[in-house]
Amino acid sequence: MTQTPPIQSPAPEILTICPLNAMDGVRHAFFSRRGGVSEGLYASLNCGFGSGDEADRVARNRARAARGIGLEPDRLVTAYQTHSIEVARVEHPWQREHAPEVDAMVTKQPGIALGILTADCVPVLFADKEARVIGAAHAGWRGALNGIVEAVVAAMVDLGARREAIAAGIGPAICQRSYEVGPEFPAPFLAQSGDNKNFFRAAPRAGHAWFDIKGYVASRLGAAGVGGVEALPCDTCAEEDRFFSYRRACLRGESDYGRGLSAIYLES
Repeated sequence: MTQTPPIQSPAPEILTICPLNAMDGVRHAFFSRRGGVSEGLYASLNCGFGSGDEADRVARNRARAARGIGLEPDRLVTAYQTHSIEVARVEHPWQREHAPEVDAMVTKQPGIALGILTADCVPVLFADKEARVIGAAHAGWRGALNGIVEAVVAAMVDLGARREAIAAGIGPAICQRSYEVGPEFPAPFLAQSGDNKNFFRAAPRAGHAWFDIKGYVASRLGAAGVGGVEALPCDTCAEEDRFFSYRRACLRGESDYGRGLSAIYLES
């Protein structure tokens, strides 16, 4: 039986991850769907203007999230994500209508929260506390395959970070047990490296497999020379009461879905 998530909780629920928690001067958060003002399919902390939710409610949710990590709403920036490997260098906050078409951002400016929106794809937050450089990426399967995490690492290095000093946190995303793919899906991954077979496990349906996208992203981070990588175990598709999920919405024939927010910033 379908369970209806609560519409609102007193404050946004925040998840954090060890490598980033240990960094003085760096604040981050992976937000669940709890703690917002939206209703129905978008209950409750939907932070995506790209959804069909009321824009005013999305704005209020983003304001709640920003204040939940100690910033004013106008200090939170997100991008128009297109599953690319484009990275923006953020020098100052931008207005929503001026958001660039990129899937990652980097900065060394304090007080600007880099925000990533996901609903099954992998949010990755990066930081080098010594160089005071941070990054954030939206890694769907296409972006991950084409090199989005490597592009972020390279952009951070351009700002003065050292690869081995960068820590990366992988946030809530779809897990292998929920991510069934068709017969054609593994081909580009296997063409890239035979070792990528380790991220696929046979599914009950003939020719189908379960894909470990979080494991794949972690492997790309390791190959890029990142010093520390940790992943939250959350499954966005399976944990309906905590996370939005594109796949779950598709399986149910629902018309839309909310977007969860992940954010990181440097304290002044």
